Amino acid sequence: MIYAMDLAGVAIFAITGALLAGRKRMDGFGVVVLAVVTGIGGGTLRDLLLGVRPVFWIDDQTYLLVAVAAAVLTILTGRLWIRLEKALAVADAFGLSIFAVIGAERAMSLGATPIVIVTMGIITGVAGGVIRDVLAREMPFVLCGELYATAALVGATLFWGFTRAGLADPWSIALAAGACLVIRLAAIRWRLQLPIFHLKDADLSK
Repeated sequence: MIYAMDLAGVAIFAITGALLAGRKRMDGFGVVVLAVVTGIGGGTLRDLLLGVRPVFWIDDQTYLLVAVAAAVLTILTGRLWIRLEKALAVADAFGLSIFAVIGAERAMSLGATPIVIVTMGIITGVAGGVIRDVLAREMPFVLCGELYATAALVGATLFWGFTRAGLADPWSIALAAGACLVIRLAAIRWRLQLPIFHLKDADLSK
């Protein structure tokens, strides 16, 4: 189940990268590059920080093939996406929920402490999207008040809590990922945001 979810997360995040590349009018190579780094970026950073060698996509090239296939499929069907902005946000929410739990599970399997487990869940969930947005010259969701990293925090924490309570993996994974997804989709639907820290020019000149 974990492996299937991991591949699904890579595919979904790769699609978000490809969609954003299409919005930015990139060529085919650019679409594939943005899709791939979005799909595997968070997991790569997670494995590097945890000292896992080789990182997951070098050990199993299926992840790369899935990301590339998702990019090509998006190129072929891109015109079918009528509301690109909404599609991008919703697909990203699904990827976030899957990766937040996968990252936490990976750290837990290596015997990490609770704070590291939760942190790896957040990093796995948000890093790929941050890399995608930076390469595309977009302000990353995680930095502009969106309930994004917060949703990943909740998902990763719930997974750790459910697992510690003895809940079987399929249930702990499903409930934790579902909670993360609900929070993110609710934030998209009702435009829920964290408070913004804003300094006016007049404040900076004092």
